[in-house]
Amino acid sequence: MSAAPHELAGLRLAVPVSPTQGTLALALLPRQSPPRTTGRAGPRPPTRPGAVVVPVDQRLRHAIEEWTHRFVQAAVEIVGGDRPVSQLIRWTTRDVYADLHRRALLVARAGGHQPGLARVQPVRPRVRSVHACFLSDAIVECGVHVLHGERSRAVAARFERRDQRWVCTALDFS
Repeated sequence: MSAAPHELAGLRLAVPVSPTQGTLALALLPRQSPPRTTGRAGPRPPTRPGAVVVPVDQRLRHAIEEWTHRFVQAAVEIVGGDRPVSQLIRWTTRDVYADLHRRALLVARAGGHQPGLARVQPVRPRVRSVHACFLSDAIVECGVHVLHGERSRAVAARFERRDQRWVCTALDFS
């Protein structure tokens, strides 16, 4: 059966996007022009894919990505009930800590166990990759790919350097 001339078959209507407070700024539209390969000072050195807002020493980038890997691995284990939330109190703001605690309690209540007492997840989540975007030398936002069994999840985190340590100021699970 064919569609009438005035009907559009297979057309998807646009889904409105509403702004959400408390989330990290992510570019949702694709880039329209090719990336620049040369600057005023000549060709740029090759870098990893991802946003480079400010130039950052590669050792610092590598160190923060490794640290974020460990932090998010602990966070997903806390939410799943395998670790106590108190393990991240030093590296989180009150709001992030409260959110992790609330999530761990909800998962524990649904699973009928106490959070953080022993390993309870049948499949352990694994951090697969971390991509950092430095907004300054003291602020970084990271996108993290977490594999939970056969499913992939995304975690977005914002860290700020305070008193010689990195503190998570925003953590968003997708």
